[in-house]
Amino acid sequence: MPKPGRVPGCFLAGALALCSAPTHAETINAVMHASLRSLDPNISTAYIVRDYAYMVYDTLLALDSNDKVQPQMAEGWEVSADGKTYTFTLREGLKWHDGQPVTAKDCIASINRWAQLDKLGQVMNDLLDEMKVIDERRFSMTFKQPTAIALQALSKSSGVAPFILPERFASQPTGKPIDAAIGSGPFKFVTSEYQPGVQAVFERFTDYKPRSEPADGLAGGKVAKVDRVKWVAMPDTMTSVNALMSGEVDFIEDVPIDLLPMLEGNDDLTLTEYKRQGTQNVARPNMLQPPLDNKLIRQAAFAAMDQEAVLQVQSGNPSYYRTCAALFGCDTPYATDAGSEDLVKADPAKAAALLKEAGYDGTPIVILHATDVQSLAAMPPVFAQSLRQAGFKVELQTMDWQTLTTRRTSREPVAKGGWHFFSTYNTIADISDPVGAITAAANGDKAWFGWANIPAVEDLRRKMALSTDDAQKRDYAQQIQTILYDEAVVIPLGERSVITARLKNVGDQLDTTVPVFWNMTKTAN
Repeated sequence: MPKPGRVPGCFLAGALALCSAPTHAETINAVMHASLRSLDPNISTAYIVRDYAYMVYDTLLALDSNDKVQPQMAEGWEVSADGKTYTFTLREGLKWHDGQPVTAKDCIASINRWAQLDKLGQVMNDLLDEMKVIDERRFSMTFKQPTAIALQALSKSSGVAPFILPERFASQPTGKPIDAAIGSGPFKFVTSEYQPGVQAVFERFTDYKPRSEPADGLAGGKVAKVDRVKWVAMPDTMTSVNALMSGEVDFIEDVPIDLLPMLEGNDDLTLTEYKRQGTQNVARPNMLQPPLDNKLIRQAAFAAMDQEAVLQVQSGNPSYYRTCAALFGCDTPYATDAGSEDLVKADPAKAAALLKEAGYDGTPIVILHATDVQSLAAMPPVFAQSLRQAGFKVELQTMDWQTLTTRRTSREPVAKGGWHFFSTYNTIADISDPVGAITAAANGDKAWFGWANIPAVEDLRRKMALSTDDAQKRDYAQQIQTILYDEAVVIPLGERSVITARLKNVGDQLDTTVPVFWNMTKTAN
């Protein structure tokens, strides 16, 4: 029953009422961790863009719940005897949302575009000799040396995942954002109802042909079991929690830990901890920007940070967070504490000594502070205070997350829109592979914002991509972490879980590394 004074199909987001066609039992109304403002699936590492892309687009390969590579759009693949050539065959009947068939040309154009923008794709490109179309449904990738990186890259699940786009969009220059939304995935994007930063609406793509296998991780059949999914932006977390309890929305992707007591014990709700969607907080310095172009000053910042202080303010409940010294995540194949002596617990005295040795002149350190995403908003004030205690002068500049994701691309001086630090989080799936982790790439202009340029790291990442020896790869990972921590190009600030809340009549959410809406059901109350 709608509340008195409410119109069915309308939801309050702040002072704005969002209305569309009347909702019914097969529409899931969801509050995601951030609002959608970009439709280009390749151009941003923002997770809301990744989540949108999984609704609209599809991938050639996917990882199952055991992180094993499985075919998705691909029917399968063959590997040449010398281990250099991979031949992929598309499944029959794949269609774009405009009714056109998906072809091998679409795949090659999409892989080319993605590989220019993604860190794992860049390593793959360095090893690639050629890609060529064989026929409408088949294409090949030939590498300079034997390697399994094709399977590793094309099954990448998060960050900038290798989504397949129509050739006419994928062939656009990477500097020209894609503003259309024609994919081949299980949901179609409803352009007429899109309000950037306010709401995004998806409808079941009736011509989608799912795989016959059961859904398993991101692999298997992507069966859309609801007619519509609507993402409603509610930046105020209390508003979203109240909307869930009153039945105005069905789903909150990431519930703030401090608000969990309001929902616990409510028989109308289901709360689920998704450890596979867990995240690592990071602070990222700009290595091009004085004074952070000085290694000693970056090391001072590294020594000043305190993971527990950040986690307590961000999450508050130690049941859902932990300190962690491993750059590639704790409980992952490449977990190590190498080079982490100054990480986890603050050492302001050491930081102050490093500042003195570096001749720090009191230049204010500008930290970008996104205030509209709760889990991000909590971090900068805490680590800013840690820097102050070590002797840094600090200036917090507040903005929304979308503005921050644009601002962090600037290499200009601070006076012209530049920056010294920003903070964010990356999923454990994104950081667990040193070859593909955006925080590990150190290839200068092509590196993640901050633009680390460390040839020794790039050499190790390339060796790791070619290696088939697990012990050798662990050794490479340890060397990479040691160098990156010594150079202080990224500062991990602990790990936390994601808690999802949904109404009891919304079920069958998959336990994956990414929040997806296929397989989910909604029944009438």
